[in-house]
Amino acid sequence: MQKVIVLDFGAQYGQLIARRVRDLNVYSEILPCDTPASEIAAENPSAIILSGGPASVYADDAPELDPAIFELGLPILGFCYGQQIMAKTLGGIVGHTEIGEYGPATITRVSPSRLLEGTPDEQTVWMSHRDSVTKVPDGFVITSSTDVCPVASMECAERNLYATQFHPEVRHSVHGEDMLSNFLFDICGLIRDWDAEGIADILVSSIRNQVGSDRVILGLSGGVDSSVVAALCARAIGKQLTCVFVNHGLLRKDEPEEVEAVFTKQFDVDFVHVHAEERYAALLAEVTDPEEKRRIIGTQFWKEFFAVAQDLAEDGRPVRFMAQGTIYPDIIESGARKTGGKASTIKSHHNLIPFPEGVSFELIEPLDHFFKDEVRTLGLALGLPEAMVYRQPFPGPGLAIRIIGAVTLEKLTILKNADAIVREELDAYNARLFEETGERNSEHSCWQYFAVLPDIKSVGVMGDERTYARPIVLRAVESEDAMTADWAKLPYDVLARISGRIVAEVPGVNRVMYDITPKPPATIEWE
Repeated sequence: MQKVIVLDFGAQYGQLIARRVRDLNVYSEILPCDTPASEIAAENPSAIILSGGPASVYADDAPELDPAIFELGLPILGFCYGQQIMAKTLGGIVGHTEIGEYGPATITRVSPSRLLEGTPDEQTVWMSHRDSVTKVPDGFVITSSTDVCPVASMECAERNLYATQFHPEVRHSVHGEDMLSNFLFDICGLIRDWDAEGIADILVSSIRNQVGSDRVILGLSGGVDSSVVAALCARAIGKQLTCVFVNHGLLRKDEPEEVEAVFTKQFDVDFVHVHAEERYAALLAEVTDPEEKRRIIGTQFWKEFFAVAQDLAEDGRPVRFMAQGTIYPDIIESGARKTGGKASTIKSHHNLIPFPEGVSFELIEPLDHFFKDEVRTLGLALGLPEAMVYRQPFPGPGLAIRIIGAVTLEKLTILKNADAIVREELDAYNARLFEETGERNSEHSCWQYFAVLPDIKSVGVMGDERTYARPIVLRAVESEDAMTADWAKLPYDVLARISGRIVAEVPGVNRVMYDITPKPPATIEWE
């Protein structure tokens, strides 16, 4: 099978490159930027892409690459830092300009280009740099420029080396996908041979080979990520899998009952329901810091799992492996990627906190290089029902991080009831749009939506009486992969219906607000 290697120099959204390659039905893998050329050659790739990165190529700790990769005879494409490290390594010059470029910019074609073939001579791209190439290496030609950046792209067609200062992988580069397509199919001569069925077969085979005759324990939340992992493991190893549902009391309204009903009937696996609601409530009492909440929830999560694993061992069924639904955004936002990047930590994730002392599971994380929409496609290929595959994303720490401040039973009750109304109304709204457009994520649909409970109260008037009650914040966003998101442009009548129902039906609430902040600068979740 064809393979494109992406060398990761630590860009916050650099992983999107591999994702965009797979969007074009070509398999890609990510390796650390300093992977030796000999190891890359052993992977037998068809091409290499150099990602962007936040560093200056002249910084003391700047990420480096093995210069021998340019002697492998493979087509190579670099973006941003990737262009700069290519130029520096091959004898060009990178300068620190007085004026940087951040955001949309217009490039102008200045010479013929295989990479830009079929795209407009002037087009909008996404820039994010201060350093830039000031002198191209011997054999290269400048193919485009901007008013600020004289070398917006360059190439040496004779050696199949191509590079851009801008980021074709982001959607803001209007013709970025065309450039990637030119590189993969016209320059590299690849074919489209990567699809969901192929992904499923490879992952199932990998799990089966990794596990052998041992047992696996899986944390099952009912969300799409853990459900797809469950389906993969069930297909790969069957009854060697034990699915453990840890009920921490922080799930959405009626969700524990739904999870148990689905996974005792849908899958032919062992299912263990751990009722840990009271233990979590005691541990979270008076805790207000979101990172402390995550730490407590993550630590207790492992303890609950370890207890079940001990029970299995005592029953003569020792567990060697733990399967998790970790996906790419989890890895990236935690700054803990396995690819050697140096992205900063945005927030920790419950399934990335180290094991407590005494736990010795080996991890199985088949989705850790997949984005959310890819996971959904994979779920459909595995035969999971659409209702499960398109279920709302939900954080592992649950409603604890949608309750700002301390978690109490009163706040949980308010938020569960308000959130149920939000989901009911926007599920119906999305269903209407799907019926009209046939698209799951059409222009005005919502990708994720939920309620948040701030730790404040406000004055109101209900039934001619003054109230002093809590507000609810509605969060609804449009996104493809959780890496970026924009607020959903909901019709006023939908917003009015949600607000009216919450105030009328949820005791303790007298105000509803709508969060219209995109990601970035905000995150999708509030904590």
